[in-house]
Amino acid sequence: MSSQELPGGVYRVADLALTRVGYGAMQLAGPGVFGPPKDPDAAAAVLRAVVERGIRHIDTADFYGPRVTNELIRDTLAPYADGLHIVTKVGARRDETGAWLHSREPDALRAQVHDNLRSLGVDTLDVVNLRVGGGSDGHSAVPGSIAPQFEALAELRQQGLIRHLGLSTVDADQLAEAQTIAPVVCVQNFYNIAHREDDALVDLTARQGIAYVPYFPLGGFTPLQSGALRSVALRLDATPMAVALAWLLRRSPNILLIPGTSSVDHLEQNIAGAGLDLPADAAAELDAIGG
Repeated sequence: MSSQELPGGVYRVADLALTRVGYGAMQLAGPGVFGPPKDPDAAAAVLRAVVERGIRHIDTADFYGPRVTNELIRDTLAPYADGLHIVTKVGARRDETGAWLHSREPDALRAQVHDNLRSLGVDTLDVVNLRVGGGSDGHSAVPGSIAPQFEALAELRQQGLIRHLGLSTVDADQLAEAQTIAPVVCVQNFYNIAHREDDALVDLTARQGIAYVPYFPLGGFTPLQSGALRSVALRLDATPMAVALAWLLRRSPNILLIPGTSSVDHLEQNIAGAGLDLPADAAAELDAIGG
């Protein structure tokens, strides 16, 4: 399967051609995204299937594991195929118990970039997202200046260690501030049918030619919202995940998906599900879930 045959085709930003259906590698690590996978061979098989299916956009981070997913990607896929783009994140670390801790001091960010370079086995990182937020709910933007942090990454970009910069868990003001320092090619935030607080930011990034990458397509639904989604899925003879992914692709042409899985079967289901054709009445019913 070529990338053009994947649902949604390709979205071009700067010099990158990213398949709108990508892959999030977080679930390749052990339970709680900590430690090695239960079945390393199965995890490697998923990564090989990702490339074989034409996906050219893999999302990862050195703090997944930590280092587990990056090293698995390197050991399985390097030397990397032309056109395969790996997007990583900095701004967090894990302690010895697996807890997620902020790590956004400029020196820490520089060290994390070098950690990603080593664990992925590359001389230059395609895209580095600065992970900013993570409020009381774990995925909300925290207002405030991000200039010192983004400037540190911009310096590494000028040195040739990073090709492009992105942001994760940010608000519109932080995006605007970052853009005064260096170009931003993508924003990765919590967004799905039920959680539409970023609607205006989705539209803003679309106008600016910036990719918007939502995470947790089924995250944070209330029982009532889940019931409404299941009802639509049942009527369409599809899974709730398929409906959620298809709705996101339909929402805006700059939305790129990064559903994660540790199963080749689930990978196939996610790809097929994203291509689900949503009738107008179903789309309207789904829109109302987040209204």
